[in-house]
Formats: sequence, structure tokens, C-alpha cells
Amino acid sequence: MHKTIAFIIAVLLPLCVWSQDGELLEYQQEVGAGLGLMSYIGDAGGGVMANPGAMANVIWRRNLNPRMVVHTDVGVGKIKGNSKGNFFPTDPMSQTAEGGMPTADIRFNRTIVSAGAQFEFNFLGYGMGAAYKGLHRWTPFLLAGAGVTIATGGGGEAAGALHIPMGIGFRYKLRSRLNIGLEWSFNFTTSDRLDDSRHLTKLNDPYGIESGMFKNKDCYTRTFLFLTYDISPKYRKCNN
Repeated sequence: MHKTIAFIIAVLLPLCVWSQDGELLEYQQEVGAGLGLMSYIGDAGGGVMANPGAMANVIWRRNLNPRMVVHTDVGVGKIKGNSKGNFFPTDPMSQTAEGGMPTADIRFNRTIVSAGAQFEFNFLGYGMGAAYKGLHRWTPFLLAGAGVTIATGGGGEAAGALHIPMGIGFRYKLRSRLNIGLEWSFNFTTSDRLDDSRHLTKLNDPYGIESGMFKNKDCYTRTFLFLTYDISPKYRKCNN
């Protein structure tokens, strides 16, 4: 009798462990980091990938389900640019067509520190194992959220702002707990002073145009490659 019970346990135990391992492929959280580029878009020119500066961030994700994710991260990067080729009047309120003499080239190089949260929607159910759930090892995703940006250095005054990121990304499971991906976002801010510098002429509303919350403000893009590791597994009762 004892031998029979021992035999049954020996057979069922691996099945139970396998079942748990299959369920362990669903994790509630991810932690990791990213490296990439940051580009400024504002009065001093710039573009999606113009004058890129390096950036890095640390990432935490809460996987609500295979399609929905809450992502938070803290990052630091560099934005830079110059006003070469742009006309900035010395007095935009002079009531003349010229507005005074044009300014000299304004150059800046600033450090950006940002912290925020965003919601991500996966186009495909993301994960490994549990094939009956229709999970995929890869998926593109959309993102949108909110956060805080602080610009410092470059001889200018520190400037703080709220920012709204919107963008796209792609992620792939290298292994059951290891994820790699690429993310791009356009970040609207509520400040026109991210590009402040040591120059006497400032890039804060240089044309004297009335600004709104996001109108005539500075923006920046982030493009980075990330690597994350799954933690906090969801255990399920073994039904085998």
C-alpha cells in the first residue's frame, strides 16, 4: 500500500510542478531598464531625431492582463539644439515688421529628468505558455500617460513642467521571464523653458505669441531599447 501511494505521488508531483511552471509564465510585474536617445522639439528647431542626446531609465510594469499594462519609469537624458537659421527678434512687441535686430545663434545643452506613468495596450495577448489563451511571444503596443519633467544645466534656470507622452512600442519574450522591446514616445510639456540657456535672449515665447497650456511649448521625443525581467508570479492551484 505504501509503495502504491509513493508511486502515485512520484507520478503526480512532476505533473503538479509542470502545471505550476506553466502558470508561472504569467507574472504580475516587470522590472528593468532602458537605453536610447532623446530629441528636442521647440523654438530652436529640432525634430523627431534632430540633435539627439543619450538617455537612460529604470522601468516598472504592472501587468493587469495579457493586453493591458501600467508602466512607470524614471529617466534622465540630454536635449540640445541651436537657433541657427531661425529669426528671433530682440523685441517681439516693438510693433515693427522687423521687431528689432535678429538675435545671434542661441545654443543650449540641458539635462532632462522625468518621472511618469503610462497605460499600454497590447495588440496581441502577451505571454508564453497557456496556448489555449491565445498568448503570443511578441506584440506591438500603444501608450499614453502623464508625468513630470525637470530641465536643468546649460547655464539656464531650472524649469519644471507636466508632460503627456503618446507613442508606440514593440516587445518580445526572449525567454519565459525575460523581455526585450523598443519604445518611441512624443512628450508634450507645459513649459517653454526647457531650452533655457545662458544667452540674454530667451526662447520663452520669442515671437510674443500668446501661449496656452500646451500651445507654443517645448516637446521632446524618447526612443529607447529596454530589457525587463518578470517578477511576482501568479500561482494557480494544481489540478492534476
